[in-house]
Amino acid sequence: MKIVKVKDYEEMSQLAAEKVIEVMKRHQHPVLGLATGSTPERTYQILVEKYENNEVSFKHTTTFNLDEYVGLAPTNKFSYHYYMNHFLFDHVDIEKENVFIPNGLAENLEKECEAFEQAIKERGPIHLQLLGVGPNGHIGFNEPGTPFDSRTHVATLEEETRQANSRFFNSIDEVPKFALTMGIGTIMEAEEIILLVSGEHKKEILQQIIESDVTETIPATVLKTHPNATLITDLDI
Repeated sequence: MKIVKVKDYEEMSQLAAEKVIEVMKRHQHPVLGLATGSTPERTYQILVEKYENNEVSFKHTTTFNLDEYVGLAPTNKFSYHYYMNHFLFDHVDIEKENVFIPNGLAENLEKECEAFEQAIKERGPIHLQLLGVGPNGHIGFNEPGTPFDSRTHVATLEEETRQANSRFFNSIDEVPKFALTMGIGTIMEAEEIILLVSGEHKKEILQQIIESDVTETIPATVLKTHPNATLITDLDI
């Protein structure tokens, strides 16, 4: 895994956006894997700015989001559907039929996971997958102990994850206990992966990722085995 150290969050976001645009320009029908959370917010804002300046078009782009909470409607302001629309999709020329986000309200969650995997098979491969990392090393909502060969599945969120994400909700009680997530095996099939790590609260897990052996107890360590993964961070390591 290549490590790129940048001076601050802004530079990290600019570099990530440049890499996304690079991939979009390289492919006639680019396929992007997208993440949510606070880390990629600025990256999406920059992509919107580039679109507004006619520097990039999403017209022929397909996107697959990593995850979604179980039980939240797309219109719920805490859902990842809402997040993606707010930060990116509502501001660019992407075709709605080319946007894939797991449906947390699906009647049959297992079938929803299978359909999501099938869509990736039909539209993929994912050319570039953006990732952030949780304080416990999760990527997507693949918590510690998730098998490296896992596919899209229903994940039970650990208390630490719910606590960390409660800052986006009104209270911890509102944070769902389950989510649909792309599996680690699915993530690893992306042609290129960019892991964004920012903020002092991520320093400890970043050191563990870099220094630890590849282990399912720290899911993000699997990225060290990917042939084309880049870690971009504003932290001193």
